Formats: sequence, C-alpha cells, structure tokens
Amino acid sequence: MSTETFEFQVEARQLLQLMIHSVYSNKDVFLRELVSNASDALDKLRLAALRDDTLDADVSDLHVEIEIDKEARTLTVRDNGIGMSYDEVGQLIGTIANSGTAKFLQELREAQEAGGAEGLIGQFGVGFYAGFMVADEVTLVTRRAGESQGTRWTSRGEGTYTLERVDDAPQGTAVTLHLKPADPENQLHDYTSVWKIKEIVKRYSDFITWPIRLVPESGEGDTASEPETLNSMKALWARSREEVSDDEYHELYKHIGHDWREPLETIRLQAEGTFEYQALLFVPSHAPHDLFTQGFKRGVQLYVKRVFIMDDCEALLPPYLRFVKGVVDAQDLSLNVSREILQQDRHIRMIQRRLTKKVLSSVKDMMASAPDRYSTFWREFGAVLKEGLVTDAENRDALLAVSSFPTTHGDDEPTTLKSYVERMKDGQDDIYYLTGESRQSIENSPHMEAFRAKGIEVLLLTDAVDEVWVDAVGEYEGKKLRSVAKGEIDLGAEGDAKADGEREKQTEEFAGLLGWMKEHLGEDIKDVRLSSRLTVSPACVVSDAHDLTPALENMYRAMGQEVPPTKRILELNPDHLLVKGLNQAYKEREDRTRLADTAELLHGLAVLAEGGQPKEPARFVKLVAERLERTL
Repeated sequence: MSTETFEFQVEARQLLQLMIHSVYSNKDVFLRELVSNASDALDKLRLAALRDDTLDADVSDLHVEIEIDKEARTLTVRDNGIGMSYDEVGQLIGTIANSGTAKFLQELREAQEAGGAEGLIGQFGVGFYAGFMVADEVTLVTRRAGESQGTRWTSRGEGTYTLERVDDAPQGTAVTLHLKPADPENQLHDYTSVWKIKEIVKRYSDFITWPIRLVPESGEGDTASEPETLNSMKALWARSREEVSDDEYHELYKHIGHDWREPLETIRLQAEGTFEYQALLFVPSHAPHDLFTQGFKRGVQLYVKRVFIMDDCEALLPPYLRFVKGVVDAQDLSLNVSREILQQDRHIRMIQRRLTKKVLSSVKDMMASAPDRYSTFWREFGAVLKEGLVTDAENRDALLAVSSFPTTHGDDEPTTLKSYVERMKDGQDDIYYLTGESRQSIENSPHMEAFRAKGIEVLLLTDAVDEVWVDAVGEYEGKKLRSVAKGEIDLGAEGDAKADGEREKQTEEFAGLLGWMKEHLGEDIKDVRLSSRLTVSPACVVSDAHDLTPALENMYRAMGQEVPPTKRILELNPDHLLVKGLNQAYKEREDRTRLADTAELLHGLAVLAEGGQPKEPARFVKLVAERLERTL
C-alpha cells in the first residue's frame, strides 16, 4: 500500500509545538484524553448498531485496552468501537476544524504559567494531541465499523504526518505512543509502569461505563495471563450520594464537559413513579468562549437504561440553560429514539420542565447560602440566563428571583429586584432602569442627572438581552419597569403647586423656540420639549414611551429584520445657560442661520452624549470648529 505525506494545518502545527516543547504541571491527562476518546467511540458504535441492524460490526465485547511494552517503550490505547475511515482520519487528526482554535492557543500559552494548561486540551476537543506531551512519535491504526479496509496515521509532530491504507486493521482504533526516553530522576512520569497506569485510570476514568483492561506483557507468567479490568464501571448517577466523593463527581464533569476546572455546582435528581429517570447535572465555574456563537453545542448526555444514546441532547434543557452539562438516564424511552422524535416526546418535555425548575431552585439556594459562588455564577452566566425572561414565561418568576443587576445604589454589588423594591422612596411607583454599552457610559448619561440629584436608584443594564427582557417582563410585584430614557419623566413632588406653576411658566416662555426648533429639525426628530430629567446638560434625546430604542433597532437589523428608523424627541434643559441664551436670541430675532446652526449643534451634542453619532459628522465638526473660531 502506498504511503502519502501531508502537512498539518497551521493551527495544528502550532499546537503540536506547544505540546512537545512546553512544560506541563500534570502530563497524566494524556491518558485520560485517549481513554475518553476510546469511550466515545464505543458509545457511538453501540448506538449505530442499535439503529442499523445491517451494520457489519462486532458489539459482543466492547471495551478499552491498554497495553504496555517496556522494552520498546510503547504504550497503546485500543478500542473496538466505531473507528474512522481514511478520509475521517485526515479530517479529524490532520486539522483542527474548530472556530475557537486561535483563542485556544492564546489561552494555552497564558495558562502555562498558571500550571493549568493541560486541562485546556480536552476543553477544545483536541485531546488526541495530548499524546505528544509524552511521546516522540504517535501511530494510529483504525478501521471504521462496516468497512473492510483500515488506515494507519503516523507523525513525530514535526509538521507532517503520513497516511496509509492497511488491510489487516481490526475494528476500532489503536493509538500507540512511542514514549520519550525515561527520566531516571522522575519515576512519577514512567508510563511503562503498571502502577502508574492503574493510578491514572482510577483517578480519571473509574466511572467510564465500558471496561478498561490492562493487557499483561508477554512472559509475565500464567498468573498474569488474563487482562485486568481497572475501572469500576459504576455509573455515578446510579449510586447513592454517600457512595460517591466530590472528586469522583468532578472527574465525571471534566470528562463530559471537556473542562479542566471543577464545577461550580453539582445537581442530582431522581424521579420515580410512572416515568423514572435519573439526572446528574453540573454548573461550570466559567463560561465557554463560544457560549453566544451560533454553533455552540448545548445539551446534556442522554442515556436509556444505561445505554448511551446521544451527546448534546438539546431537548432536555431550554436554550438559556445551554451552559449546563451532565447526564440524564431514562428508563422508558426507546433505545432507537432520534432527535426529531425527542422534540415531540411528552416524557422528554416532562424531564425538561423538571430539570429546569431543579436548576433554578439550585441557583436560588446558592444565592442564599453561598453568595460568593452565586456571584461567580451570575458574572459568568447572567447574560444567558436572562434570555429565559423573554422565552420562558412559565419560569419567569423563578428567573427574576435569581437575577441580579448593577445599580446606582451603594457599592458595585448587583441587586435583586426584591431588594430594589424594598429600598424605593416614598411616592416612587416605578422601577427605573437605563440600558447602555457599559456601566461608565450609563452613569455619565445626561438621562441620569435628575435621578442622581434626587437620590433615586436606577438599574444599570449593559447586556444586549436587557434591551428585550425589560419589555417582555413589563413589571415586578406591581411596579412597572421604566426606562429613564423613554417617555416623559417628572420626579417633582406630585401636587406641588409651586413646582407646577414654575413648569407652566417655563413652557410658556420657551414655546416659540420649541416650535421653531421642531420645524427646523423636523427631519431628524419627532418633537422638541422641555426636560425635567436634566440638571447639568443642556439637552438630551429620548424615545417615546412605546418606541424602540436605537440599540434595539440595531439589534433587529443585525438579525436581518427590516425596521423603519424611529424619530426621537429632543429635550432641552430650561435652566441651562446655553438654552436660555438660545431662547433669548430667538426672541430678539437674531440671525436665523446662526440660530439654526446652534440648534443643530445642540441636537448633535445630545446624540453624542448617549453614545450615538450625528447624522452628518463632517458638518457637525465644521459647525463646532466655526463656533470655536468665533470665541477666540
């Protein structure tokens, strides 16, 4: 058979160099990754055989084998699972088809100093490459179940690899590591040592549901002639809480979540009765880099009567809980269930409702008993959890109960809506909020001036989803959620005759200017009126009470929806010297051209103050320059 030589993809070559030349705090993870890959291959074959009666594959004794050859210094991890075709080997091993590769390489470099780099390997789905941490050369021999010809892949990790078709390959995949020379001063990393292999498997892979067998070296005698099974094969979710240690739970999470850190929360659930199932869920301690990308793989693993059915079963949890990892083992589902059937299955819908409520109640318990861990949870996953406020009306109250938001009250700690309502001032009927790109931009917004002056608390909402959920929710405990940048705001004491009289006097005094400015700026604004929300700035732009905000308009357009532009309202601060001077100039019938320029400048400044851009930036700059020139 002819042998072909190929070059690695650029990112794969960079990754290999990091593996080969970097120093890792724990090289043992290479075996965990190879065993996990083998376990996945067995799961896939079992499922394929269930779905296809004609598949020519032996499923009578599915297992993982580990074989040591001390003399040749090789370590082989072998499975009789689904295997790979010639083309699949080139695609899956020769390249890293992962949109997060560049970020992975960056994080890997940054994590080296922290001693956690090895854990990132599994997180990004490139565990096979971990073998190069301990091997000078790696050989892979594989044959896909149902095919007659196999494939051999070989590389020293130096930029190229070879592919060769072989006729005598057994079903499944065998990865042989040609180990680096032994280090006599460091026996802890002697991977030809039986005790070392046993230790690694027990620590990382005891929960694997397939037998992991250590094949004895030839010549060891009759007493060691039979392979030794190294793992207990007990599903952790089927064992009582007292039987399982936190470390075992954490290793299961790392296996199924491809993460190197410990989970933030472990959630167990056992449902009995007419429909039985067990669930073991994990809340990660950090958000994955691609959580908000379209291709993010969400969902938990689905088993039926301990038989693996599918990874990333989306039907078991709503999209806003897509960060949750774990296992669900049901008793009464068909082993041949498909994703399409799952979407319609009433039992699956029952499981989803129960799991959703369980996760939210666990977060609520965390909020009460472990505020530090809740703070981490909300920092990492608050933005995605708030999506449920829009999409899941059934659990909206539960979601609001575990949500918290930055606020102008006190320190930088976020607040719950319940706490906000408890602090509301006498006579305050609404919950006020303002959305924006950052906390700093919101706090500096002119819309905040009167609220700051009167000490009225405002929620500071900076996530993109905040633009949507506030409208979907509408109110909390009878208190309306109200944007400080929409509609008319009057924070004066209700029934204050003096204040009412002052407002009427100002409205009459500025009536001519307001009418003229509305006519002059009519193409860009809906109305011009006096403001009660400004104390320092001369002007601001606001949306009408039921209009879309500019951010929401942009969001819809980004999703491909046609949204007609909405005209905003220009509000003027009648107590500001600039506005007073403009009104005086208007009454004295000064040059209307200069007045028009000043009106445009005032509108442009208001747009800039909220982070927008004047309609004609070049003209705005020219007007500013001319006005500055006159003052010199």
